[in-house]
Amino acid sequence: MVIVSGIQPSGNLHLGNYFGAVQQFMKFIDEGHDCYYFLANYHALTSLRDAKRLKELTLSTAADYLALGLDPARCSIYLQSDLPEVCELQWILTTVTPMGLLERCHAYKDKVQQGISADHGLFAYPVLQAADILIVRANCVPVGQDQKQHIEVTRDIAQYFNNCYGELLAIPEPYIPESVATVPGRDGRKMSKSYNNTIELFASDQDVRQQIFSIVTDSASVAEPKDPERSILYAILKLFCDSNAQQYWTDRFRSGGLSYREVKQAIFDRFMEKFAPMRERRKQLENQPEHVEEILKKGVDQARKAALPLVKQVREAVGIRNI
Repeated sequence: MVIVSGIQPSGNLHLGNYFGAVQQFMKFIDEGHDCYYFLANYHALTSLRDAKRLKELTLSTAADYLALGLDPARCSIYLQSDLPEVCELQWILTTVTPMGLLERCHAYKDKVQQGISADHGLFAYPVLQAADILIVRANCVPVGQDQKQHIEVTRDIAQYFNNCYGELLAIPEPYIPESVATVPGRDGRKMSKSYNNTIELFASDQDVRQQIFSIVTDSASVAEPKDPERSILYAILKLFCDSNAQQYWTDRFRSGGLSYREVKQAIFDRFMEKFAPMRERRKQLENQPEHVEEILKKGVDQARKAALPLVKQVREAVGIRNI
């Protein structure tokens, strides 16, 4: 299979990114699939209007991916903007995309309700996302349940194009594993940079501790039994636990005598234990920007090998000459 997934370099990577995405990315690599993992810096322009910050976050996110274990020898890691043909494909796809299809996208509506300005970039986001997917002929896209609609939109756009110009574009399928739960943020909503409720993977020890100890809890006393299934703390803690450890903490919650401070300390300890090697590797990469840049260059070269033959076919199909 051909797998593709992108992440906006608009903030620091967090627990939700790791357990909700990166673990799946490594699974696909281990299974021998052709994997394309890109940094969606064009997409980031819909929310980040600071050029210096975007450049910093772009290189930082690439280093984060490498520190977390994505192997550039077995997958392509690249910048969306280093493959400008994706914007050409986006424009061509825009010409066959009905307005009503985009007007129904819930992600656009949700962001407008959050107060994000309703510009064309935000509105047309799903078409660029479709181009990202279709340009490497991906047939599988790992996404969370909240992104399923965008993959359905990609499928619709590809079918509109194929109906007009012939069967050139692959129709991708979403991959939404039931075993991957949505990671709650510190306030109980989905962990997200846009909600400012994250636990950052590569923040300082002090900042990680502060983030974990700010997780919202109810007013139950230490003595009271607590329902683990309704606890944000338990939902985060069990990410670090095997089945035996999960049962231990379930019993502790339900039997009473457990302080929320003890649970937060347990999360912090397990976080540091799990991510210690990755955090050390990340520190090393901080001083190796040229190495990271070289990996991004090799990654986009690999992506272009897949993309250019398709772009040439699309140009020919719609009547635009190839140079």
